[in-house]
Amino acid sequence: MSKKVILITGASSGMGKETAKALIEQGHTVYTVARRIDQMQDLIKTGGHPIQMDVTKESDIQNVVDTIIKQEGKIDVLWNNAGYGLFGAVEDVPVDEARQQFEVNVFGLAAITQKVVPYMRKANAGTIINTSSMGGKMYTPMGAWYHASKHAVEGFSDCLRLELQPFNINVVVLEPGIIVTEFGDVMLKNINKFSSKGAYSSLTNKLVTATKKLYDKGQGSKTKVISKTISKIVNERKPKTRYRVGLWAKPMVWMRIYLGDKLFDKIVMSQI
Repeated sequence: MSKKVILITGASSGMGKETAKALIEQGHTVYTVARRIDQMQDLIKTGGHPIQMDVTKESDIQNVVDTIIKQEGKIDVLWNNAGYGLFGAVEDVPVDEARQQFEVNVFGLAAITQKVVPYMRKANAGTIINTSSMGGKMYTPMGAWYHASKHAVEGFSDCLRLELQPFNINVVVLEPGIIVTEFGDVMLKNINKFSSKGAYSSLTNKLVTATKKLYDKGQGSKTKVISKTISKIVNERKPKTRYRVGLWAKPMVWMRIYLGDKLFDKIVMSQI
């Protein structure tokens, strides 16, 4: 197994942080970035290289890429993992909030990809992993902006894959299902902020109850499922284009593809 220089965004907690630890243990050189630099200090002790970065600020992105190239001379793997879930009824969520969702989940991902690709292209090698979601292939009520951003990541990644094939650069889409992370807390905070009162309060309350039940019981998959998957992608010369892992990911996407809109609508609403 060759040792690689890896850059992970959104690594202050959850999937990003746990995977960073696993990759460091394997001997890879791992740079982790997030806004919350204080939550990545423990990675220094394990041999990681945390840097503060806001994925929506080009100057931050440029600084991170310049720093890694200066110190390592290359970036073998970029894992675009930063993102969050904006939930609430379409009627209730301000468009400025929706823009911020896309700034982080789509445009931030694209911006850092643009900065890293030239170095991978010159090396005629590299792997870019984009975190989508099973939500990039299906949908739930109150999640229009989150699902729209992840559908965008899917389309962006497919086009990027074709463009980078001649340069021997892999583009991989990670589609997690329900994983036990901070995602659920952020989702509930947003949905309560925007749609806990008014025309959609009944649907909101049902969704909040169903989500709390799921997360409180710890029914989601552990982050180890993700760290094992990313390790596999990093260490394979020709990884698959998509990895669908974690609770509900495979069955939900299968149902979305094969059962048709109206039947899938009924299935989704039956869970709320």
